[in-house]
Amino acid sequence: MASNRPNILVIQADQLAAKYLGAYGYPIASTPHIDSLAANGAVFDSAYTNFPLCAPSRFSMMSGQLASTIGAYDNGAEFTSSTPTFAHYLRHLDYQTSLVGKMHFVGADQLHGFEQRLTTDIYPGDFGWTGDWTEVRPKFGNDVVTFTDAGICKRNVQIEYDDEVCHRAGRKIYDLARGNDERPFMLFTSFTHPHDPFQCRQQHWDRYKHDDVSLPEVNTAQADMDPYSLRLIAQYGLTGKAPSEEQIRVARHAYLGSISYLDDCIGKLLSILEETGLADNTVIVLTTDHGELLGEHGLWYKKSFFEEACRIPLIISHPQIAARRVSSNVSLVDLLPTLLDIAGDSSQSSLVEPVAGHSLWDLATTSSSSWDHPVYAENLAEGATTPLLMVKQGQLKYIYSAVDPHQLFDLACDPNEKVNQIDNPEYQDARSSLSALVKGHWDNEALTRDIIASQRRRIFLREALAKGKLHDWDYKTQDELEQHCLRADKVYSQWAYQNMLDYRFPEE
Repeated sequence: MASNRPNILVIQADQLAAKYLGAYGYPIASTPHIDSLAANGAVFDSAYTNFPLCAPSRFSMMSGQLASTIGAYDNGAEFTSSTPTFAHYLRHLDYQTSLVGKMHFVGADQLHGFEQRLTTDIYPGDFGWTGDWTEVRPKFGNDVVTFTDAGICKRNVQIEYDDEVCHRAGRKIYDLARGNDERPFMLFTSFTHPHDPFQCRQQHWDRYKHDDVSLPEVNTAQADMDPYSLRLIAQYGLTGKAPSEEQIRVARHAYLGSISYLDDCIGKLLSILEETGLADNTVIVLTTDHGELLGEHGLWYKKSFFEEACRIPLIISHPQIAARRVSSNVSLVDLLPTLLDIAGDSSQSSLVEPVAGHSLWDLATTSSSSWDHPVYAENLAEGATTPLLMVKQGQLKYIYSAVDPHQLFDLACDPNEKVNQIDNPEYQDARSSLSALVKGHWDNEALTRDIIASQRRRIFLREALAKGKLHDWDYKTQDELEQHCLRADKVYSQWAYQNMLDYRFPEE
């Protein structure tokens, strides 16, 4: 591989809906650093998650496979060590691969191809969050405290975690700049903001006027919800308990503040790239795992195929990429082949098996490039009771369930998804073609059997492993500061004057 291959910095947020970013047209967004990436790169306007839930989305993204293909059915599903990821492939292509922050890996393997991991995960790595289709309200589900405790705080667990992620990622960039490893790097930095809790610091709250914070555009009453949405409401203990208008506004205000906090962290990393001289040869990919409903359609969080939960930001920036908007439908499974393409394997010859995605590099770098690949997405977690499957082609989105009414939305004329066109005679041809795509892509009966069997196994294992001595799979990090400390085998003057970055004697 050529020695001038670019470095790669992937920045992933958690639960970041595209619509609330300035780069995607939100009028009051305070996101200058994300906006700068968009102004100097390719913005994908129709990017989607392949599973609107944290762990399955990330496993799917890393493997380039749909979650159902690799058994990633919910937040308590194991990500198997034998599944190749983009970290494995890039490492095979002689990239340094480092992970900082949240990945929500479940299982004994907490690296999945990364050569180095600089933080522990914010969530447990065991089967504790296994989905169970027989439960109405999971023990680990959200609840009304989301709204009663939304607002301003000086510190919380989420801020503590992301402060550390930002610090360690920044220090890693410095280490990469002064290191002797000639390989290019791929640094994956994953923040947990703006995931709930809907809380932020005063300084980020103050970037928005409270009265300017919009309320949901689509206020669906619970009596008018589709059956699956009602199951989501029941999961969160909100049946008949909708939050007040002011609680909604406070939660949305704090969510925006959390996005601004995230933007500040991104700005720090971009500044260090510039300071170290790495910016000119580093491709930056910004994305998230899924969106946030934030009260739209009367719903919150994720696990829905409404746009707010499944449409995501995706920006690819590099000094040699001209600013452009990409309208083609793309999704997170496209990230693996894209990273291989950036790393020099444009033919994807290093793949050991086919993947579900396609490289986005031509779309990002060539203004005339486009495609019409459909986007496929799944929701197989608790509350589904049967696979919920989605396909989007063009501006049409079709949602299939074996137990719930099917849905068909035309985003061209109905961007807020208010009208289900499934029984409209004018859409029958579209319904037939999209239904054929679903049936050709999934064996629903076999998938249902596999999910139920997996849930039973993991629930049993969770109960068995809770007895006696507990052995967790959580990643234990080494203190990276150790490499900069004086130890007995070093001489002070040699230690103190090594690993300096761009030292020079000041000129008079």
